[in-house]
Amino acid sequence: MRANLIAGLDIGTTKTCAVIGEVIGDPRRPGLTILGVGQARTGGLRGDAVTNIEEMTESVRASLKEAELMAGATVDRVYAGIGGDHVRANSSMGVVAISEDEVTADDVERVHVVARAVALPPDREMLHAIPQEYRVDHQRGIKDPLGMAGVRLEAEIFMVTSALTVAAHIRKATNRAGYRVQELVLEPLAGARAVLTEDEKEVGVVMVEIGASTTDIAAYFEGKIRHVAVLPFGGSTLTADLVQGLSVPWAEAQRAKEHYATAYTQLVDPRETVELPGPSPNQTRAVARELIAHIVEQRLDEMLGFIQRDLQDQELMERLAAGVVLTGGAAALPGIVELAQQIFAAPVRLGVPREGLGGLADSVGRPKFTTATGLALWGADRFRETGEGASTLTSGMLTKLGTWLKEFF
Repeated sequence: MRANLIAGLDIGTTKTCAVIGEVIGDPRRPGLTILGVGQARTGGLRGDAVTNIEEMTESVRASLKEAELMAGATVDRVYAGIGGDHVRANSSMGVVAISEDEVTADDVERVHVVARAVALPPDREMLHAIPQEYRVDHQRGIKDPLGMAGVRLEAEIFMVTSALTVAAHIRKATNRAGYRVQELVLEPLAGARAVLTEDEKEVGVVMVEIGASTTDIAAYFEGKIRHVAVLPFGGSTLTADLVQGLSVPWAEAQRAKEHYATAYTQLVDPRETVELPGPSPNQTRAVARELIAHIVEQRLDEMLGFIQRDLQDQELMERLAAGVVLTGGAAALPGIVELAQQIFAAPVRLGVPREGLGGLADSVGRPKFTTATGLALWGADRFRETGEGASTLTSGMLTKLGTWLKEFF
């Protein structure tokens, strides 16, 4: 019987990915043994909007069943990702008087409560309240104030909220599939957990995760999350441009992107051609591969340029000594690193989940599994902190039986 199983669930616009891992060994060592990976086509979603809850449920069920089959074990709860342009993030300050001569755990808890005491609209839900730094008698940059002498304690909290209906739909689809959402995690934070190192977060780095319909940004400096954003464009934007530029159906444009597209035109031989469907059935035509690369490069140039301007508006570009880490499904395009280096004028690397992973780590070593792996690592961190949030084989079977009986009756 396996114990301490952690599952991450990434419900994307086109694919739903699941990762199951086991927390073993020294509880102080961050890491996860990958046991199973699953993916399924996402149904019932159009952008962030749910169009069919049953199709979404089936996507969740299929991806987790595949991961459980590979793992040889079942889970009863998941750490699920949430994203979209409905997400809002901002910082909040809290101030309390230190009750004794030095800061105690009770003081820290009180200042957290004060910082989180922000009125939320009835249609929004709090996802995260992450401590950024503490100040004792105006001394800044303190990561752990316990035991410090002073009279005034301040805390800066990074708060993330989401639309209540989006969160409710994710929980409902997961529950109907026979699982429970242990925690909803903002996808940019989960992705950053999978591909960024602590050293990079300290000197300054930004993760850019290009998904199907959205692009997630998470920027760090001095070990703190400084900026998150979910932008309304992604790999599907490139496919849409190919549909128009090549005059082909969506499925053929997607195939052309996956097999022939390059993000940097200079890497393509101008004499090379590829066969695409012609105007009549069973007819083909030769198209210059350079044309496909040009269409993709033009759109990516616009998308990455928008991200660069967003970071400049946040006054972060000059603080990113570790540069840019690209991940997500569209980051697998050849030449995207070279193009990004030109646009950002900074170091750029491709980010895939690797650090702290064991077992079947090669199975998740691709950009498209970044968020699902990051969610599983997030859950492993929570388990080490609290001792809660993990599944066991027995508890998973019992919980699923209870869920099935509840739905049946």
